[in-house]
Amino acid sequence: MSDFKNIGSCLCGEVNYEVSGKIAGFYLCHCQYCQKDTGSEHAANIFLSDGDLKWLKGEGNIKCFTLPRTRHTKSFCSQCGSALPYADHIDDALVVPAGSLDKKINTKPNAHLFISSKATWSEALENIKKFDRLPI
Repeated sequence: MSDFKNIGSCLCGEVNYEVSGKIAGFYLCHCQYCQKDTGSEHAANIFLSDGDLKWLKGEGNIKCFTLPRTRHTKSFCSQCGSALPYADHIDDALVVPAGSLDKKINTKPNAHLFISSKATWSEALENIKKFDRLPI
């Protein structure tokens, strides 16, 4: 476990935060809930043990949703819908959406989770064309 400290924000800039702790894992989750939640092939979350979360701005704009009868939780900005950190009390970890961080991170994901639910269109993505901007 390595020490971690970073700042983050939502897309509209109404919410800013600071997180710190020890990285317990960085996972790409392909479960059906994370696909629906993100609208993409997976969620990318950093789990911090002994994590500390400090809201710097916009705490009143934060909403949290837990899917009934599951452990799936999403914390988000009520203005723009961007994913934000939340405390997972079951695993006693702070869950930080990697895409919400403002500073670059040097940590790479540890694993893909729930790959049996992986989107069929996400196979061999490294082989498709790559562009620096929208090609149209």
